[in-house]
Amino acid sequence: MKIISLVVVGVLALLLLAACAPTANNQVNVPNAEGKVAGFWQGLWHGIISPITFVISLFNHSVTVYEVHNNGGWYNFGFLLGIGAFAGGGGSAASRRRS
Repeated sequence: MKIISLVVVGVLALLLLAACAPTANNQVNVPNAEGKVAGFWQGLWHGIISPITFVISLFNHSVTVYEVHNNGGWYNFGFLLGIGAFAGGGGSAASRRRS
């Protein structure tokens, strides 16, 4: 019985990890319908508004959190900076002094 439980947990863990695996974005450097490719500044903005966009995307299927028509690394960098800016940065809590 113990072996079966371990196998089931192992299979579920593998499925969970496989579901989180990143895939290639075939739309990188491909312009959208308006002929635009999102860059760093749009990535920064999308990261800042991502919590709000996420909630809207739950009810409206034409709204997405992430722009797939982007220029790659710079958009991703801006997006992560935007998420960090919204969350208050990474070191703000660490830099506070204890009283």
